[in-house]
Parts: sequence; structure tokens; C-alpha cells
Amino acid sequence: MPRRRTTSPSSSTGSTGSSPAPRSRTPQPVRVRRRSFGDFAKAFLAFVVLLVLLVGVPLALATQIGWPLPDGMPGLDWLQREITVDTFLRILTVVVWFAWAQFTACVLVEVKAALSGVGVPGRVPGSGPSQLLARQLVAALLLVGATAASLTPGLSQLGQSLEGNQQPSVAAAQQTPGLFAQQQEQAASTANALAGQAGQAGQAAARADGGSAAHGDTKYYRIQPPEGRHHDSLWEIADRHLGDGRRYKEIFELNKDRVQPDGSKLSEASLIRPGWIMEMPGDARGGELVELPDEAPNVSEQVQQQISDYAQTGDQAQGSGGAGAGSGGGAEGGGDAQVSLPEQRPAPGPANPVTPATPAPAPDTGRQHATPAEQSGRSFGLPEALLAAPLLAAGLLGALGRRRRQALWQSALGSVGGRRGMEPPTPTGDAQDAQDALLVGADPEGVRLLDRSLRGLAAALAAESRSLPVVYAAWMSSNGDLHLQLAQPAGKPPTPWQLGQDQTFWMLARADAEEYEDADTAAPYPGLVSLGTMDDSRLLLNLEAVPGLVSLSGTEADRAAVFASVAAELATNGWSDRMTITLVGFGDDLTPLAPNRIRHLDGFEDLFETMSAETRQRRGALGAAGHDSVLTGRTGPAQHTRWAPHLVLLAAQPSDEDALRLAELAADAGRLGIGYLVGTEGTDLPGAAWEMEITGEGRLLAPLLGLELEAQLLPVAQQRAVVELFTDADPERGPGGPANTPPFLVDVSEQGRPAVYARLVGSYEIIGLDAPDGDRSAQLHEALALLLLHREGVHPRVLASALWPRGVPEDVRDALLERLRAWLGTDPDGTPRLGTDAGGRLTLAKSVVSDLDVLRSLYYEATQGRGVDSRQVRGRLLTDALVLVRGPLLADRPEGRYRWLTHEIIDAQLPLLVADTGLALSEFHLERNRAEKAIEALNAALRTAPADERLWHELLRATHATDDTGRLHTLAADLIGRSGARGLPPRTEALLDELLPTWRDGVAAAG
Repeated sequence: MPRRRTTSPSSSTGSTGSSPAPRSRTPQPVRVRRRSFGDFAKAFLAFVVLLVLLVGVPLALATQIGWPLPDGMPGLDWLQREITVDTFLRILTVVVWFAWAQFTACVLVEVKAALSGVGVPGRVPGSGPSQLLARQLVAALLLVGATAASLTPGLSQLGQSLEGNQQPSVAAAQQTPGLFAQQQEQAASTANALAGQAGQAGQAAARADGGSAAHGDTKYYRIQPPEGRHHDSLWEIADRHLGDGRRYKEIFELNKDRVQPDGSKLSEASLIRPGWIMEMPGDARGGELVELPDEAPNVSEQVQQQISDYAQTGDQAQGSGGAGAGSGGGAEGGGDAQVSLPEQRPAPGPANPVTPATPAPAPDTGRQHATPAEQSGRSFGLPEALLAAPLLAAGLLGALGRRRRQALWQSALGSVGGRRGMEPPTPTGDAQDAQDALLVGADPEGVRLLDRSLRGLAAALAAESRSLPVVYAAWMSSNGDLHLQLAQPAGKPPTPWQLGQDQTFWMLARADAEEYEDADTAAPYPGLVSLGTMDDSRLLLNLEAVPGLVSLSGTEADRAAVFASVAAELATNGWSDRMTITLVGFGDDLTPLAPNRIRHLDGFEDLFETMSAETRQRRGALGAAGHDSVLTGRTGPAQHTRWAPHLVLLAAQPSDEDALRLAELAADAGRLGIGYLVGTEGTDLPGAAWEMEITGEGRLLAPLLGLELEAQLLPVAQQRAVVELFTDADPERGPGGPANTPPFLVDVSEQGRPAVYARLVGSYEIIGLDAPDGDRSAQLHEALALLLLHREGVHPRVLASALWPRGVPEDVRDALLERLRAWLGTDPDGTPRLGTDAGGRLTLAKSVVSDLDVLRSLYYEATQGRGVDSRQVRGRLLTDALVLVRGPLLADRPEGRYRWLTHEIIDAQLPLLVADTGLALSEFHLERNRAEKAIEALNAALRTAPADERLWHELLRATHATDDTGRLHTLAADLIGRSGARGLPPRTEALLDELLPTWRDGVAAAG
């Protein structure tokens, strides 16, 4: 079971989710693998080849052939001379000299890029294979002396420095949410003020006051000013002086909430500034440390005094109960990227307190109130991976419902003489557990608010003629607020959005999000995907906006669980309009989730060929449309399918050569709407802009981003179970025999009278039970309706999530079940009418029946049972079935209840069942030339299924059978009026042409 993180003022860093602090992609925090003999051999061969090509070629040309060009300006007679072998050799020599010069330029460009760490360099004009060869040789040569990360795009490329960005106070910056925070102004000013002190020598530590001496041999470290792209961080400090970057938490614990020389405090592990003092653990080693009172080398008197003053705050700081907010709120440099946990502040108004009834995901509530019975047995156990993924579960549940409805309609339209495949197959085993977990874990309201909020933002910006800002990530906090992290300042957000920590953070409160209406605009950020949670807040990373590759390391099974979760959510989420997901090296069986979105490629060469062509196409399309990125194409009138995102998930680790080719391809992917997530066995993937690691304990770590999440996973067992649900609902599959039989058949004879009879089709009414007393009456009726619609059984957690979408304690749920059991009572033989099956699911006794059960049973008996051999019995059964139809399902249900019906397909099943019954009864009457009776049956069915085209076609035929042309004209006019501006369907027009050839004249006259 995934561990749940909580936070409290006195919690430790480990519980608060403080994350490794490094943010700059520098060589220090990258773990360098040991160089093998093969690496040295490759480097030696690369050196030899470079020496031959750069030095040997020009020497050979100069000594063997000489200068190929003429000494002076040739005359016109030169053009008339015969082309000899010598002339041809000289021309060839000129070509070789040009090729050598171009290759030399490529080598210089690649060496400069590799040594300076600027990432994948720009192309040398016309270089092509020459530059690729130069890159491979330089990479092989430098492999033994530099990490692969030095050849890849740095993290500093993820953002832009702030110029004139107005920053809030230090305290406010530490209290507000931060994702990839940019605080370069404050960091630079502090660094400039203290830079002169960094290299000064001094031996004045012994003159420190008594407060310092009291600390004995305590060691201190002073945060260094930035050097180029590199910014100091707790992770790197721990790596250098403690031997393990993961020990940054110890440094954080020793220094949190202590007043620093500039007056601010350390409250988050990633928020450190040049000039701050850090007390170090006793085993810290290294020349940069200051040990008081005996040693203080290379430290000025001013810095020594700062350390002495800081040392006096130690006991007070350790006694305070401050805790970090998670993984940090920012980065010192505008070019750095840092993810941190948003502030958990309540939404405006008293209606949003953080209570057990908050709109937090239902799976969290289930885990908080798990009883021993649930923890110990399968009867209450459901797949935690799906319970802990509310957005993924909502997407899968919605897609599954659409798939099942599509299967029903396709089966209906393809039916001949009665429809087959009426009932979708009932899932069993792992598939049933997966379906229950989706029902419990899904948060469709969260998906709806996220979608409306993002589209509303896009519409508001378009109305102001502003382009969409680049968004790196989004946090959905437990109180319902939505935080967007921008790549760079984009001005004041449109109302009701607000600025967050600074101009790179936009926030929307839940109360404001609920005011949004559906906006007719393209989805602005379809590449957002859930990665995991931290302290009840969920992170969605925008893979589409990443300026390069994202690597994921870990074991193959753990990586596969992350890849499957990402692919499934991208394929089914509710905040994307169009999307292409390319899977390489995994996920062959994920296609049933979204056949129109997911595609598979066999290997890297196919991927490179496909993505190279698409990258060129998108660049050309953007240029032709005059857009600088796909975001500008998603606002305003220029919305087009070419702006849809394309996300590539590559599970198989590419070779270094392939990784460099892919990195070059992905260098411009951010503005083109293409994202890459690549699985690796190690942590040194060339070209990786962001690096993440999945651990065996289900933790998603990204030290360079400051992330430490409870990862969202879809393990292989749950993946197969979910795919089975979609496969069984595939409309292309032929209906099987068992699928034709309803899950529950009622004895429709006189001897089969039930003890409890509930009318669900139309107004809700219960016969055979006294009305329950108390405030739980409405919940008891709703619980009974849910059980009646699922005769196969309902998991207790599914029932609880249906009645209390925002969560409920187990004792409250169990108390309601006891009331429901007492209300339903027992059969004459003493058997409770509410029982539990072997799997722990709640089931109703056969003596508790609904009119929907009777309707299904009557239709089944008429078309596949006794009515098959007896025409008279068939007519009576179909007539009795149609009499039961009194309106839509639960027509008078109270507002705000029965929301779980949105996950059901009964709203599609009931109209089809009624239409099938009406069609069968109409056919029965037309066989005896009773057209009026047939029309009566069809009109009765149309009251419940007015959109069923089959009923109207049969009504036209029955009306035509009356030989009343005027009546047929009236019906045709009614159909034309109902069709509106869309016009009649082609099949209806063809039928009218057959039955009433003059109907078009009537339309023309009316027009």
C-alpha cells in the first residue's frame, strides 16, 4: 500500500516531503558511472580518428598534392583547355579541403559546446553527417573525463532570468507555493553584497564571543555565490561534505527557521541564498567548512561575526516546531527549475474548511478510515494504485462508459429481428476489483474543474488578445486550489486568477473555479499528466512544455508502472481535445484504452524517422501560420489539429548515439508541442533536461527539480485488469451467448410475486416496505437503488463513495448498512434480504425486485424464452413489458443525489431496451395487419426513447400501412421539424423517398 504523507508543525523533514535541493544541472550532483576499459578504448580510437582527420588529412594534401588553386587570376583560355587527370585531381583536392574545413568547424563547435555545457549546439550550415560524426568522436573522447550530463542541455535552459521582476518579501516568498521558482533579483543582490568577502583570508575565529565558543567544534558552511550556471544547494553541500547528497535533510533540520544574516529564515530545503550560514553535522569534512572556535581559515572578520551570531540561534531553532513545506519553493537563478509544494491555504469563505467532507479524492478517505476487517481480507481490499489516482480513475471510468455505450448503439443499429448483446459482460475477478477501484477512486468533479479552469483561462486570454503562457507544471491542492507554474513572467493573470508567489505563479481558488462555465475553446495544456502526490497535493507535469528529454530511471518493473500510468491518463483524460501518444518498447496491450490516440512503434529507428518528419512538418506549419509556438495557435481563430500535442514514451533505453540524436531532435520540442519521456537504467542519459527516478518503495525522486513524490503507478496486474474491462466492452467484438442473458431473471408468473418491489422506471416507489424514519431515509432509498441496478453485488467502498462522494468514516458507512439491513428485513425462512457474497460485496435476495428487473425478464422471455415457440405468449409478454415503462429512470430523484448514475450505462440501456420492446411488439402487430396497435406500441416506446431512429422508421412503415397519405405527410412534417437545421438522417430520407415520394414537395412548399 502506498504510504500516505501528512504534515504538522513538528514533523520532520522526512514526513513533510522536503526534497533534494539542487536545481542547476551541473556536473556535481550527477552520478558518474565508472569508466570501463571499453570507454578508454573508444576514447583512444576517437583521438586517433580525430588526429588523422584534423591533422593527417591537411598534411597529406599539402605534401602529396600541394596547393590546388592557381597562383594568379586565370584567363578566358583556361575554360577551353582540355580536362586532364591533373585538373580533375586539383578539383577533387579543393572539394576535400572544403570538406576538411567544414569538419574542423564541426569539431570546434562540438568541443566548445561539450566543454562549456551549453547543451546540444546549433547546426553548422550544410554539415549533416559531418557534424554527427564530429559529435560522436568528441563525445567518445570526452567520455573518460566528463559526465554525459555535460554534453546535454542544462537545467538553466528551462527558464529565463528575470529583469526587473518585482519580488515580494522573503517571508512571503517562503510561504507561497513555488514551482520552478525564480528569485534571481534577491539572490543576485545578496551575492553581490557578499562576493567580496568570499576570497578574503582571516584567522579571527578565536576572537569570537563566548556564545560561539560554547559550541565547541561545531562546523559551519557559508552558502557560496553562483558561478555561471551553478548555484549552491543543500544536496550538493551534503554530497561534498557528508559523502551522500540524500543527507541534505540533516542539514535542513539543523538550520530550519533560524535567522540568517540577511534577516530571513530557512523554511524550505530548496530555498537557500548566497551568504547564508549552515550548521553542519559533526562528521562533515572539507576545506570549505569553518570550525569554531579553533579554526576559521580564509574567513573575514565580518563573516566570522555572522557565523558567531548565527551559532547563538542553534538551540532556539532546534526547539522550535517549524517544518518545511515540502520540496522547496524556488531557485536562486532565473534559469533554474524547481518544483515545490503549494501552500495549503483555504479557499475564500467559510464553506471550504478542511474537514473530512472536503472534496479530497475519495481514495484518500478510504485509506484514512480503513477498518481491520478491510485491511486483513480481500473482501474489502481494492487495488490501491487505482484508488490513489483520482484523475486517472475518472478518465478511465469515463472512457469505459463511452466505450460501453458505443457498443450498445452499434449493436442496436446492426440488429435484425431483435437485438443481441443487450447486456455488457459482467466483470469478474481482478477486472471486477479494478472496476470497483475506479468507481471509488474517481474524482470526476476534479477533472471537470481542472478542464473548465484551463479552458476559461485560455478564453480570457484570447479575449484580451494575449497568448497562452508556457506552463511547466500544475498543483491541485487538497483544498481544491489550482496552482500553475509559468516558465517566465507573463503579466497579471485575467480575473479570477491571481498572482501567486511572484509573477511566475498563477493561482485559482476552488470557489472561483466553480463559477466557470463551459468555454468553447481548445484545451490549452493537454500535455499535463499526474506524476504523484505530496502532502495531499497532486502534481501534474506538462510533458509537452519540457525543453528537451525527460528521463526516468529505476527498475524495469517500476518504470513500466509509471509509463503505464502516464500513458493511460494521457489517453483518457478529460482536459485534452486531441492527442497522439506514441509508445516505444512497451504497452502493446494499452491500445484498447484509446485506439484513436495510442500508436506503437517497433524501435528507435522507426521513432526517429517518424518524429524527424513530424518535427519538420510542425516547424513549417508554425512558420506558415506566423506563430512562435503551438500555444499561440491554441488561442484565437487559428485552432487546428496540427496544434494537438504529441507525447512520446520510450521505455527502452537508447544507446548514447541514439540518445544524442533524440536530444537534438527534442531541443526545439517544447514550442512544437512534442514531449519525450525516456526510460533509462541509470541516471546519465545524454540530452536529458529533467531527470527522475522511481524507487522500489513507490517514491518518485527528481533531486534536480526538488521533487519527492508518492508516485502514481499502474502496475502490470492492474494494467491488465483495466485493459480487460475495455476489451470486453469493445464494440467490434461479436456478442456472445452469455451476454444476451440479463444478470438477474425474475419469475414472471403469478407465483413469482416478490416480497419487496421497487419502481425505478419513472417515479421512485417502493412496495412492501414501510417508509424509513429519520434523516437517513434519502440515503437508504439511494443505497437500495444502487443495489437494485447491480444485482451482481456492490463493494461496500463503492457504496460509500456513491453516497458520500467527498468521503465518510467507516463507522458512519457501517451504521447506514445496518439500518439498510434492518429496513429490508428477512425472508420467511430467516435469510436477510441484504447479504454478502464470498468476495465481500453486498447483494440483494431474489425476493427484492425492481420493475427494471421485470422489464428485462419479460423481454428476454418474449424473444429468447417461452415467446419464441408461442406467438400468443410473445405478444402478451411484450405488452406487459411496455406497460411497465412510466418514464425515465428515477424521474423524480432529488437534486444533488444519485450522481453515481453518471458512471452508469443504464441511461443508454433503458431507452434501447424500451425501443427493442416497442419494435418487437410493433412487428408482432404488423404480422396480423394491426397497424393502429403497432403505432400505439411505437408511440409508447418513443416517450422513453425519442432519439431512437429505428422507432421513427418503424412508425413510418406502420403509418404507411394504414394507407392514410395525409397522416403520413403529417408524420413526415413532424420528423422534419424535429431534425432542425441538421436535416433528416440519410436513412430516414431514403425511407421517405420509398414510402412518400412527394414529401420533398411539401418541404419546398413549407420553405
